[in-house]
Amino acid sequence: MAILTPCAFVLPVSTVERIMLLGTLLVVLMVELLNSSVEAAIDRISLERHSLSKRAKDFGSAAVMLALILCGGTWMAIAGPHVLHWLRQLGG
Repeated sequence: MAILTPCAFVLPVSTVERIMLLGTLLVVLMVELLNSSVEAAIDRISLERHSLSKRAKDFGSAAVMLALILCGGTWMAIAGPHVLHWLRQLGG
């Protein structure tokens, strides 16, 4: 987030695209915070292994992965062409 946030302001994109780039970063952060809260609550209840606790933690991790996929896809679709253009200019 520390690297991509400034990049979102440097890229020559529309306001809506910039909001989408920054919004997906915030979605990842929010989902990660929710996942951490689920894990903390489960660990607070009991540190012993239980199948439901494992499932809850796995679902939280899966939610983070889906948020990262959404973020990565959005960044590739919006920022990718600009980065490729810059790389072609540097190489050629």
